[in-house]
Parts: sequence; structure tokens; C-alpha cells
Amino acid sequence: MSAAVPDRSSILIVDDMEENLIALEAVLGPLDQQLVTARSGEEALKAMLRQDFAVVLLDVLMPGMDGFETASNIKRLDQTKDVPVILLTGTDVDADYAYRGYALGAADFLSKPIDPWVLRTKVNVFLDLDRKNRQLAVQAEQLRRLLVAEHSPRAGGQGSAVEGPLEGTWSASGQPERMGAGKGGAEQLAQITEMLVQIEMRLRDGETAASADLSDRIADLEQIVRRLGAANGNAR
Repeated sequence: MSAAVPDRSSILIVDDMEENLIALEAVLGPLDQQLVTARSGEEALKAMLRQDFAVVLLDVLMPGMDGFETASNIKRLDQTKDVPVILLTGTDVDADYAYRGYALGAADFLSKPIDPWVLRTKVNVFLDLDRKNRQLAVQAEQLRRLLVAEHSPRAGGQGSAVEGPLEGTWSASGQPERMGAGKGGAEQLAQITEMLVQIEMRLRDGETAASADLSDRIADLEQIVRRLGAANGNAR
């Protein structure tokens, strides 16, 4: 299943000082991604509610809503809780800053002055995860459309029966279970839908570490839907 996914992701840079924003934009410019800046925690939250970001670079020491409070609010909102946050701070800070950041759910913590190569390397990791997640989301949507097309009333698939075993839902270990032979189209459709729901739940929960597993599950489900559609066509 081929899926066209935009190459560029969005990165949010949050700092109350204009010179720091300019410096970070210069460092991240070679990554050729969309860079969005915010001068406060409030601006950052508004930006995150307007669009999706692959990663947020968040200065800790800001007036008003500081980086810790902003990070806490990001992780509290369902729409933004899975976005990775890299906290940035100066060298003269309390020793427990890093601990506080990780306790809030920050993905990383860097002290200024920041090595440009280190920052680009760390950001690239999250860009790659974002691309994989977007690819999986597109595949899941294509699979949903395929499922609807194969079982639409016009195709005559909803009331048809398919002989022979088909894989069904996945077990807790991630192995596909079996659909019984000769089940009606409606029952098989329900089981396929359950498999799709499992995929979508894993995407929504931000299980980026299991991208390869999710891709395999989508491929398995695509084969099941195509076999079911082919069987329905032969039956007609």
C-alpha cells in the first residue's frame, strides 16, 4: 500500500528572547522543516492547538508562564500530550531542573550554549518518528477507505459469506488470531473493524517505538481485506 506523506514536519520553538529564536532558527534551518516561533507559553499553547508539531523546543526561563508550566499544560491536553518536548535552559540553573523536566514528561533537556550538531541530531530523531507516524496514519485511512469500498452495498459485500480461514484480531503478543471458516460477511467485517480500531488506538496513544509492528499490522489487515473482497467477487 503506497501512501503519499508530506516530507516536511513542523517544529515549534518557544523563547521569550528574539535573539534566541533567531539563533535556533539558524541552527535548525538546514533540516528544511517548517519552523514556527512563539514568544511565550501562552503563544505556544495556542500554536499547538492550531496545528500539529513533530517536536517542541521550549525555553525554561521565561516570564509569566515558564517552561515547566508550559510543558505541564502541553502534557495535560489530549491534543498535545504526545508531542515530544525538549527543554532548553542556561548554564546557571538549579541542579534539579533536569529532574523536574523529565518528571513533567519532557523528552530531553539541553543546557545553553547548545551544540548545533547535537540539537539537530536530537531533533532529527523526532522528525523521523513523526514521519513514520504520519505514514502509518495515512495507511490506516487508506485501509479504512478500502474496507468501506470492498463492503459497500453497491459491491454486494455486506451480506456475503466467505469460505476458508482468515486472520482475525491480534493476541496480546501481537500475533494474528484466526477467523473461523465460513463466517458471514457482517461478522467478518466486525472483526476487521476491531483490528482497525486496535491500530488506531496504538497510533493515538503515541506508540512510536512500535512503528515497525504497526506497519506489519496494517499490511496484514490490508491482505485480509483484499482476500475478503476477492472472495466476495468470486461468489458473485
